Amino acid sequence: MSVGNTVLTERDGAVLVVKLNRPERRNAIDRATSEAVAHVMDEFDADETLSCAILTGVGNHFCAGMDLKAFLDGERVELEGRGLAGIIQTPPRKPVIAAVEGYALAGGFEIALACDLIVASEEARFGLPEVRRGLIAGSGGLLRLPERIPRQIAMECALTGRMIPAEEAARWGLVNRLCSASGALDEARDLAREIAVNAPMALAASKEIVAKSGRWPAGEVWPRMNERLEKIINSQDAREGAAAFAEKRAPCWRGR
Repeated sequence: MSVGNTVLTERDGAVLVVKLNRPERRNAIDRATSEAVAHVMDEFDADETLSCAILTGVGNHFCAGMDLKAFLDGERVELEGRGLAGIIQTPPRKPVIAAVEGYALAGGFEIALACDLIVASEEARFGLPEVRRGLIAGSGGLLRLPERIPRQIAMECALTGRMIPAEEAARWGLVNRLCSASGALDEARDLAREIAVNAPMALAASKEIVAKSGRWPAGEVWPRMNERLEKIINSQDAREGAAAFAEKRAPCWRGR
């Protein structure tokens, strides 16, 4: 995938690894980085050979959030209709794992929350320190964090701005897998491979239902669920999955 120097990509079978590449700024997000991540995620969604992505940072940190220097210089860091890094408001339809080392603070934490799963090293730290700067966590943190951990704990984090150690984040269920220092990307690769062996259509539909069904009107939950189920049942992948099970072989997914 062709992007600028602020974002690096590599393919690992059906897994795409996306790396924020501004280590000198703790991978803080400027306009160019937002545009690059948005471009990569659009291509990821469109590529039928890719099933899962990993988002991580180069160096010792995941992301320190918005590049305040760029902001003060007048840059519009967030993308119109998409938000910070191009994924806050419009995450990909396919699964994305955040692999976190070091700091995931402010907008960096909100980017991790926009991902579907989080793998973190034991040295990772999460936080929404915006109130300490006279701001609020306006890139989804105040919306998503109470969905991931108990409301009272989310409220404490939002009002104090304190950092959450990775071990505590795992205890509250925010982190899917906790690993040793410098091991987040390798652990995320293992998790991504577990995901990527499954049917692409089923993965995307499962993500959508888990992520969105809580906000569907009560009278539309089952009709919307059944609409998606019908598409999956009638797909070639559903028939292939049944055939592979009966024939005791690995399935060959077509993504349709």
